[in-house]
Amino acid sequence: MAERRPDPQAAASCRPRRRLTFADVKHNVAIVLKGYPRLSETFIAQEILSLQKLGLEYTLISLRHPTDTRYHPIHGEISGSVNYLPEYLYQEPFRVLKAWWAVRKLSGYRQARAGWLNDLRRDLTSNRIRRFGQAMVLAHELPPHITWIYAHFLHTPASVARYAAMIKNLPWSCSAHAKDIWTSPDWEKSEKLADMNWLVTCTQANSEHLKGLAGANANKVNLLYHGLDLQRFTPTVPDYSSADGSDQVTPVVILSVGRAVAKKGYNVLLDALSDLPESLNWRMVHVGGGGLLDKLKAQAGALGLDGRIDWRGACSQEEVLQFYRTTDLFVLASRIAADGDRDGLPNVLMEAQSQGLACLSTRVSAVPELITDDRTGVLVEPDDRDELSGALYRLISEPDLRRRLGQAGQAHVADTFSHQSTVGALARHFGLAERVAAE
Repeated sequence: MAERRPDPQAAASCRPRRRLTFADVKHNVAIVLKGYPRLSETFIAQEILSLQKLGLEYTLISLRHPTDTRYHPIHGEISGSVNYLPEYLYQEPFRVLKAWWAVRKLSGYRQARAGWLNDLRRDLTSNRIRRFGQAMVLAHELPPHITWIYAHFLHTPASVARYAAMIKNLPWSCSAHAKDIWTSPDWEKSEKLADMNWLVTCTQANSEHLKGLAGANANKVNLLYHGLDLQRFTPTVPDYSSADGSDQVTPVVILSVGRAVAKKGYNVLLDALSDLPESLNWRMVHVGGGGLLDKLKAQAGALGLDGRIDWRGACSQEEVLQFYRTTDLFVLASRIAADGDRDGLPNVLMEAQSQGLACLSTRVSAVPELITDDRTGVLVEPDDRDELSGALYRLISEPDLRRRLGQAGQAHVADTFSHQSTVGALARHFGLAERVAAE
């Protein structure tokens, strides 16, 4: 299996399977990821590092090679090897053929092939074919000491994990997040839930949806917030600005961190900003890449907002943390995209709140599980340009409101969403109960 580890220097810039008792058996885990490392998936890196510190023995399996040119420092702290499967089967045909020749002799191969063909009949796509090819390579090259397969995301990574687990007669499990849930067909989610041993998901909305699909297997679905590593995002006492938008010299600085994709609602945010009075002094910093970035910049130009928006692109975690600590207001206009994709519980909202930054977002998915309107932040309806503009005006012009909401949000995150308290539940699933107790 091709192996690669992040450079620390770069980091700075259907046959029943045996059910195991998680608390009694320490597992050596293959963690299947869609891509690694990724700047936009800090929460996954945070989880891996926390499990590593608790003594989990693991190897990382990535379906894709990294495309980001920079990594977070946390990636340099993760010591496990990273093993890359063939991203496209035609790129490594002999590797795939060698894997097929070997795994076809294994007792679980027939079951896996039958399951895959059943899926292929309902989803006749090249992606479905690629999933099985990657699964065969994974099963063939999987180190012999691996006793568990764990996938992040319920769509492609879970399919590869499922087929490989069938071939090898291994138990498997999954962590489900957002797009992977809401853009996958119900039949596929139900069948995966029936086959896996357990699943964790990061929002109550996700949990209720998946429990409904799981039926008799609803007990396999566990709500487990990602939480925030407050050792990395150390809470500070903010130096709140008194800026109220009346002075050109000290405009209110708005921050938004998120990929330029439809579900983030940046087109709606730009429209809402353009509706603010011309006399109101503000500027916005956007952090993140994404396929719609050029289109959004063009929209901002057409709306006359060019001089007020600073497009920073993808930034390191340290840079983002500094933005949290030096801006006045955080905004994320999440929405449900046309294909059903939506946010789960955006980590950036927790990060911003941990630094005492007042947050404005929308009533989408699990955001209301984090933010209570007018108590720990402000919520508006998604896609409501007028309501969003009104909330922006209020928060820009009322510094005392920003202070009150920022302080309340900071306290709420510290009390309820600490990663240190949530990762223990996941660690116990992997047989690390004694290590969790020792911590």
